[in-house]
Amino acid sequence: MFAYIARRLLFMIPTLFGILLINFAIVQFAPGGPVERILAQLQGLDAGATAHFGGGGETGNTGAGTGDMSSKYRGAQGLDPKFIAELEKQFGFDKPAYERFLLMLRNYATFDFGRSYFRDVPVWQLIKEKLPVSISLGLWMTLFSYAISIPLGIKKAVSDGSRFDIWSSAVVITGYAIPNFLFAILLIVLFCGGSFWQIFPLRGLTSENWSQLSLPGKVADYFWHITLPVVSMTLGAFATSTFLTKNSFLDEIAKQYVQTARMKGLSEQRVLYGHVFRNAMMIVVSGFPGAFIAAFFGASLLIETIFSLDGLGLLSFESIVNRDYPVVFADLYIFALLGLVVNLLSDLTYMWIDPRIDFETREV
Repeated sequence: MFAYIARRLLFMIPTLFGILLINFAIVQFAPGGPVERILAQLQGLDAGATAHFGGGGETGNTGAGTGDMSSKYRGAQGLDPKFIAELEKQFGFDKPAYERFLLMLRNYATFDFGRSYFRDVPVWQLIKEKLPVSISLGLWMTLFSYAISIPLGIKKAVSDGSRFDIWSSAVVITGYAIPNFLFAILLIVLFCGGSFWQIFPLRGLTSENWSQLSLPGKVADYFWHITLPVVSMTLGAFATSTFLTKNSFLDEIAKQYVQTARMKGLSEQRVLYGHVFRNAMMIVVSGFPGAFIAAFFGASLLIETIFSLDGLGLLSFESIVNRDYPVVFADLYIFALLGLVVNLLSDLTYMWIDPRIDFETREV
């Protein structure tokens, strides 16, 4: 098993390299950029609507010359070329693209993400500030959705076709069809001092006096703030895993070894949890990495905005809009690395569920 883990860890290196290389190459042709954004602001233009000229613009091999910059940047007309060259040097665009990419790889190997272009603080500091929010949302949503979907899916499989199976399917599908941000707004109206009750706080992950609370008080305050955002995200998250669990159990129950176990006189609980469970759960566990990563980033963006939770999802979105490339690539690197690690943990969970799996003979 240790040899397999070592191979997987080594395989992460070329995978991360490929992810960063592809996205770095895409950025070279993306319109706009830090220099163009500043020029647009100086000219009083809409920075979000600016465009680049000349095959890759400021993110390409710009050089450090002080020639005519107007052919490269919209909004550069009338500005001193030396000023524009200084901007390029400030953002590192005076170096060739390949040199900037190699420098980025060297720094990322030691988790040195540089400084944000527009916040002028270390990127790692920004990430550490936002990370607790995203971890809270992603982790609790994933745990709660699996804690609901697995028992519910097993119950639906055992009682397939019954009234419970039918009405529970209707409830699950209805919850899945409701967008989580609309449900979040409904919860705010009901429980955050809208037209009904003032039970939960409207914004933030903790109260202003959190540092002054006792340990039990801090824990209670944390869960008090996180309840509505997690409930909003969990509403539709468990639908897919519920039906996946049900169908997986139905497939296993119909197999010959289950009939044989029953003929031997084993109880239904022994058959279900002693034989069917570990085989049926393989496909459910395989979906955990994707569910966690989706909750960690994609699903949390709107929830973070609605509940004023300043997490990585919102940080990544704002950084993309503002062309804050150090933050964009740092987030990409962390999410990619996290996804690879969670996939490895998922494989190790297979072994915990079914010890018959031999990792030493598996190919990466």
